[in-house]
Amino acid sequence: MNDLLNAVLLGVIEGLTEFLPVSSTAHLLIAERVLHLSGDRWEAFTIVIQLGAILAVVAAYWRKFVNVIVGLPRDRNAQRFALAVLVAFLPAAIVGAASIKIINAVLLNPETALPVIAATMLLGGILILVLERIAPKPRYHDGDRLPLGKALQVGFCQVLAILPGVSRSGATILGGELLGIERAAIAHFTFYLAVPTMFGATALQLYKKWHALSASDLSMIAIGFVVSFIVAYGVVLTFIRFLSRYGLKPFGWYRIALGAVLFIGLLVGQM
Repeated sequence: MNDLLNAVLLGVIEGLTEFLPVSSTAHLLIAERVLHLSGDRWEAFTIVIQLGAILAVVAAYWRKFVNVIVGLPRDRNAQRFALAVLVAFLPAAIVGAASIKIINAVLLNPETALPVIAATMLLGGILILVLERIAPKPRYHDGDRLPLGKALQVGFCQVLAILPGVSRSGATILGGELLGIERAAIAHFTFYLAVPTMFGATALQLYKKWHALSASDLSMIAIGFVVSFIVAYGVVLTFIRFLSRYGLKPFGWYRIALGAVLFIGLLVGQM
């Protein structure tokens, strides 16, 4: 029963944080540490339930994905959109594949990652509060029609999310704003970019950790997957409206608070 409750809790955390600029990886690592969930089994589980969050994006934007796939052979707009997503995806794919051993050994190791997470949470929150105030007036208002050069620059911003605590969506949205892309437009593009990025990262990690799961874990995996999908679907449907109204500032303050709590916990030996 404890495993099922942990599966629900981790599913909620994954679904809630995957597309918010607060880093799902960091929150899952913190949860594993607090709940004393160690070993390859739980690492593999958290990788699998990311697929639920990926599916939530596909479900929310299924018309867009269908139109692009159907239009690829002859529709120039569909071809341009697909190429922009591919161009933005490549930097993180290349850097991630080249540094996978370091990522697994240090950055995603619950025993060594928390100081990094505390630092990136705190610094990321401060940067959000400072940089969003000086972001230039938007020049690009359509996330479906970003110039390839801008898409590539967004892709380089996404590379920063290799560090746990940075947040993939936070790096791309804030980076996009600094590049002159309107908030809602870069948020939409971030959702589209999440599909190949998360699928690729999940497939690579799962290939290395799949052996840790067994048939007896199927019910736990199913529960975590479904919970992750449902929660992430709700976030995807509401996040852009929230972002357009309030910006990234609330998430900046949240990151600062969480980073401070983590530092205090590490200093007193409670983390």
